[in-house]
Amino acid sequence: MYAIIEDSGTQIKLQKGDVIDIDLRDADDGSTLTFDRVLAVGDVAGTTPAKLGLPYLTGATVTAKVLGEADGPKLLVGKYKRRKGYRKTIGHKQHYIRIEVLSINA
Repeated sequence: MYAIIEDSGTQIKLQKGDVIDIDLRDADDGSTLTFDRVLAVGDVAGTTPAKLGLPYLTGATVTAKVLGEADGPKLLVGKYKRRKGYRKTIGHKQHYIRIEVLSINA
């Protein structure tokens, strides 16, 4: 079974046991998060038709456990102005929290 949820403006496809990084929020390690903005729920094998929400499914939730904080990949941003001798490089790392999907309730 899979679910497509909306979190912080992004749509994420999840299955039970998946470990993903989501946007940083106030959550302690080991606590559980419940996502109620479920857009769709379906079967991986495709034997049953998927349930689609308009825009969300009522009563469907995804429960996940917080594993801890994580950093994303380092991004290099370069600035350049022609004919001025101006070059600048800036690095950035986004902070995330890592979660593990425990159950999908549809």
